Amino acid sequence: MFRDLLREAYSAMQHNRRRTALTMLGMAWGIATVVMLLAYGNGFGAACANIFANFGTKLIILAPGRSSMQAGGQKAGAQVRFTLDDVDLLTSTVPQIMHIMPEVSKNTNIQYDTRTYTFKVNGDYPNALSICALGVDEGRFYNLQDQMQRAHVAVIGSEAKEKLFSGRNALHERIRIEGISFEVIGVLAAKMQAGDDNINRVIYIPFTTMSDIKDTHYLDSIWFNYETTEYLKLEQSVRYVMAMQHRFNPADRRALLVFNLMEQVHQFEVITLGLKVLLGIIGTLTLGIGGVGLMNIMLVSVTQRTREIGMEKSLGARSRDIFLQFLAEALTITFLGGAMGVVFAYIVALSVGRLTLYSAMAKHAEAGDIRLMLDPGTLIVATVILALVGLASGMLPAIRASKLDPIEALRYE
Repeated sequence: MFRDLLREAYSAMQHNRRRTALTMLGMAWGIATVVMLLAYGNGFGAACANIFANFGTKLIILAPGRSSMQAGGQKAGAQVRFTLDDVDLLTSTVPQIMHIMPEVSKNTNIQYDTRTYTFKVNGDYPNALSICALGVDEGRFYNLQDQMQRAHVAVIGSEAKEKLFSGRNALHERIRIEGISFEVIGVLAAKMQAGDDNINRVIYIPFTTMSDIKDTHYLDSIWFNYETTEYLKLEQSVRYVMAMQHRFNPADRRALLVFNLMEQVHQFEVITLGLKVLLGIIGTLTLGIGGVGLMNIMLVSVTQRTREIGMEKSLGARSRDIFLQFLAEALTITFLGGAMGVVFAYIVALSVGRLTLYSAMAKHAEAGDIRLMLDPGTLIVATVILALVGLASGMLPAIRASKLDPIEALRYE
């Protein structure tokens, strides 16, 4: 019976090819719009994910502040200061932490040959490579042995290399930091850099060596990444541990400044989901216009074929058979048009390529631009929307055809 329905639908479509082609074109345009809008939403979400991945997603940065509440016998306004004891305490009491490091930084003069620039120098542990999501473009990052030996080695940012060496080889050359000689052992890959952020000009040296440039007893910040998905509970645990150590109220947000990147990631995920839903609604409304056109054409077809319907009923065709016949015709037009629309959407997605987003505001930010992403999930959603629109558009004409009185239909001129 299914084969017969398709044969009848094909015959009806062949009877008026121009009308069928225009109807299919409307459905194709509607489903192509749905697919491309959903693909844009996917691309926007992927671009946001790439932007945050540039800095590390499951990352928390702790910075000392001043208390704003009385606690532990101390008055408000007390300065909080970090030491290496805090790093050890967090390591031993917060099991969700994967890698942790202290950081001491200083803006200082960097010299090479006759060139002098003021760059930021960070004293970090070797695990800064994974915590800060750094990539090494040339050479290597300093290791635990360099850390233990207080080696005078440095890993420089990509822009720092360009400023100091003007495209020449920088590996194994010696630069002077605060007048102290350091060997360049690595050059970092360029990271996304927005506005006045000079992240690609930072120079990294071992934390132990940093004491030759600046007192490292008090830390500027503590960085760590983690493996749990309950990042808010982790932040509360960290606040409680640090509050007990430094005698401030755990609810005092000014005493301990916590930068939790997953909070921002979650906010953008909500924004992305809302954008996808909005784009899906807009695409569905566009496809609905094609569905209205299909409904009108099918109603015209029912009117033109009234005597045919009367003849079929007089020969024993049931109302259900008439209903399925016209619904099958509507769905055939819908899915053939849908297939054309999906192919068109693929062609457009491949032709458009990258749409400027974050690269308009930041350097080295091509990964933060939007690409139309057609994944299986997008096609499934688009197919479901197409099927619903096709059913809704074909249902009314099919019901009207099935309820025609055979005697009145045979009399129709």
